[in-house]
Amino acid sequence: MLSKFTGLPTLADDTGLEVNALGGQPGVRSARYAGENATYDENIDRLLAEIDKIESPDRRARFRCIALFYHPDMTLSEEGYIDGMILSRRHGIGGFGYDPVFYAPSTGKTFAEMTEEEKNNLSHRGMAFRNLHNSLKDKIHQLTQKY
Repeated sequence: MLSKFTGLPTLADDTGLEVNALGGQPGVRSARYAGENATYDENIDRLLAEIDKIESPDRRARFRCIALFYHPDMTLSEEGYIDGMILSRRHGIGGFGYDPVFYAPSTGKTFAEMTEEEKNNLSHRGMAFRNLHNSLKDKIHQLTQKY
């Protein structure tokens, strides 16, 4: 990690789409599901083709993010996720990645149909980093109480 060379803290995250019918795929390979240089549309096309091959598909899915704070003296990680389902075709024009087929039942919309504010309030990445922020504050508070 960069932190080992600089001595400075490092933040990182990894996010993926996990689809029940596909045994949790595409998961960490979400950005490369249709190949190393695949476009968002190619990834969605492969996802929909794979689900359609399954009889009575379970279209439940989850966007999951793991956020990490690393320093040689301390490592913290937190998770954020949102449950939804994969639609059989695209809806909406906003967002990126799998947003046009990821439907959030609590909103009645796909991520691509949401405003940026709506999506940020539900965001798995936002949740992971808010959780990480709180953990880091708690850890700092614990450390400062020792002195």
